[in-house]
Amino acid sequence: MRFTPIRLAAALGVALAALTGPALAQKAQLNVNTALTRDDPLYKGLESFRDKVAERSKGDLTIRLFPGSQLGKDEDVLEQARAGANVAVVVDGGRLAVFVKEFGVLGAPYLASGFQGIRKVVTSPAFREWEEKLRKASGHQILSFNWWQGERHLLTNVPVTKPADLAGVRMRTPGAPVWMETIRAMGATPTPMGWGEVYPALQQKVIDAAEAQHPATVGARLYEVTKHVTKTGHINLITGVVTSAGWFDKLTPDQQKILREESLAAGDLASRLTEESLAAMEAEMKAKGMTVSSPDLTPFRQATEAVYDKLGYGELRRQVQSQLSQ
Repeated sequence: MRFTPIRLAAALGVALAALTGPALAQKAQLNVNTALTRDDPLYKGLESFRDKVAERSKGDLTIRLFPGSQLGKDEDVLEQARAGANVAVVVDGGRLAVFVKEFGVLGAPYLASGFQGIRKVVTSPAFREWEEKLRKASGHQILSFNWWQGERHLLTNVPVTKPADLAGVRMRTPGAPVWMETIRAMGATPTPMGWGEVYPALQQKVIDAAEAQHPATVGARLYEVTKHVTKTGHINLITGVVTSAGWFDKLTPDQQKILREESLAAGDLASRLTEESLAAMEAEMKAKGMTVSSPDLTPFRQATEAVYDKLGYGELRRQVQSQLSQ
């Protein structure tokens, strides 16, 4: 069969449609894992993220949510993402620091104050450079990193007013170096374990204490196994939605845009809901019999000052503080 110019053009058009058509209309699903419960304010943000993405993509992009770490521990889901799976996880910078060291500073003690302070860091040009490093180093794609969970406080069965009161106390903390060094500097013995193990570990006295933000404390009912909340605010917990760069790159540009824009918008919503919920959560813990105290933070700040230089974050801290002052 001879191809006239018109037939050749038509054939090329069909071939091009075959190549580009499915990509423009492809459907995709993202499974999002979080250690949080459905009652956590951040989970409400994830629900908004799910609904807005479905609406804007007209159903071509769907998100399924898995609270309570149903897909596994954060580290396991990060490994699945590295392998190209269609999974994402709500995770802190400390767990990403094993791939790109700069992320660890986000979990360092007394870095910034409140949501607005830390948000300036995670939406800065410097942070975008960290994102690109992460893609190259581990194959992870950050959708947004503005999911604020609150400031972390001490949960103990003995009163705490100063770092010396924590001597010999076995305190659960995530296994990231910056978290462990912060707890060690505050005087306690850091004991890494999964969040789902904390309640039974406290109940069975495998550990003596924990540290967490109010939503996580209330969500896990830790007021049943601890007596004191000491508001040290030692870590300003900011987290992000992290997925597979390989999976993300297979999406259409429009789908990628929808995911990133709606993730950022939902992170802001979730963070505002967190801010609005803290006072009520504190009242609930008091009603459950917990003592809530606000110590002088000076000795805690002084005790943790050396963490930055010990982990090689001294210069990075100065850069972050410079951004916060602008």
